[in-house]
Amino acid sequence: MEFIANVQGLTAIAIGIIIGLGALGACLGIAIMGAKFLESAARQPELVPMLQGRMFLLAGLIDAAFIIGLAVALFFGFANPLVGEVKAAQATTQG
Repeated sequence: MEFIANVQGLTAIAIGIIIGLGALGACLGIAIMGAKFLESAARQPELVPMLQGRMFLLAGLIDAAFIIGLAVALFFGFANPLVGEVKAAQATTQG
C-alpha cells in the first residue's frame, strides 16, 4: 500500500507541473502575440481587421494546447491508470 501512495503523490506533483507549465506557456505565448499585434497595428492601421482575425485564431490554438494538457492532467488525477497497474503487479507477485 505504501507504493500506491507514492505513485499517487508523484502523480499529484506531475499534475501540478503539467498544469502550471502549460498555463505559463499559454500566458507567455498570448502576451507576446498581443504585443506584436499592437506593434503591427500601430505601424499599419489599415491591416488591423486582417491581423485581428489571425490573432484570435492563434489565441485559440495556443489555448487549445493548454486545454489538452489540462485534460491529460485531469485524466491522471481522476482515473489514474498507473495505480491500476501497480495493484495488478502486486496481485500477481502476492498470489
